Amino acid sequence: MEGSENSMTGKSAFIYHDEYLKYQFGSDHPFQPIREKYALDILRELEIFDDKAKIYEPERATKDDLRPVHMENYIQYVEEMCEKGYGFLDLGDTPAKKGLFEGSLRVVGGSILGAKLIIEGEADHAFNPGGGLHHAKKDMAAGFCVFNDIAIAVRYLQRNYGIKRVAIVDIDGHHGDGTQQIFYDEPILKISSHRIGIFPGTGYVDELGAGKGKGYSVNIPLQGGIGDEAYLYALREVVPPLLESYKPEILVNQFGVDGHYQDPLVGLALTTKTYEKVAETMHSLAHELCQGRLLVLGGGGYNINNTARCWAVMFATICGCLPEKHIESYRRLFDKPLNREDKSSIEAVKSTVEDIKRIIFPIHNLKT
Repeated sequence: MEGSENSMTGKSAFIYHDEYLKYQFGSDHPFQPIREKYALDILRELEIFDDKAKIYEPERATKDDLRPVHMENYIQYVEEMCEKGYGFLDLGDTPAKKGLFEGSLRVVGGSILGAKLIIEGEADHAFNPGGGLHHAKKDMAAGFCVFNDIAIAVRYLQRNYGIKRVAIVDIDGHHGDGTQQIFYDEPILKISSHRIGIFPGTGYVDELGAGKGKGYSVNIPLQGGIGDEAYLYALREVVPPLLESYKPEILVNQFGVDGHYQDPLVGLALTTKTYEKVAETMHSLAHELCQGRLLVLGGGGYNINNTARCWAVMFATICGCLPEKHIESYRRLFDKPLNREDKSSIEAVKSTVEDIKRIIFPIHNLKT
């Protein structure tokens, strides 16, 4: 992006509310929602926002919004635990804090608003940095995720607009296990690229779905240390063919950036180059396949400043309306190139891609 508007660019929405800051587990916890505000601050400094890119404030989601995904007793449990303000919502990663329930509802409301803006034509693309909480399951919290806003937004689209074909591309460094579980037996296409062998311990190629959902859970497990070249190879070989075959009505992109090489939790070696390229690819595919409908949600990212930078790069890329006078400031958001990857990493990724093509592609009538 060099300052001129992308010919495929439509209207873009950045969705944020200060109540996102209530989605907080404590000052010593890895998950710090201030990163979402920092991303917005960077974009304001770049003067991104105009008639083509606007900021929207969401309402809180209601319990009725949660119920198509989450069990009633679980919703009640979260509310009661957060009122007490102590203990854990899971086995120890997700503390119950006062205000967390309300912050969770606001974050979920952001993903619902993004879906609504897109389907009703007010925006072509929408980004909710507070969303992307892909570990939450029907009846339990996990991995810093209280309610699965991705699944809730999908159910909202199904229920209110009759949308049937939703594709979810999850690039978080951790496997999107909650989203996979919720839709495991449904033909909702889910593609998750992630480091293998870390939390949550799932996300292997043979987890491909069941029943009507067989072949619609697609996992790209990566070894530690994988960098831009190998990662982008996997993305290029797997994502576009599957999306082109699936013909989605809307794309949902969980945009966790904890695969960044300086992130403390994951151990991948990605740079801003990958995140810009993912944004370009998803933006292009959205315009090619589903009238530009692209809902982007946040997710992992535990180095606060790097997370804010990567998200700012992504949003600037999809909205394509960076003023010329800020091009140099924008370029300073990018990492310097790292050393080239060793051949063994690239060969390992190629082997994984071959497995995916052998196991998954025939189900979608794609050549291997």
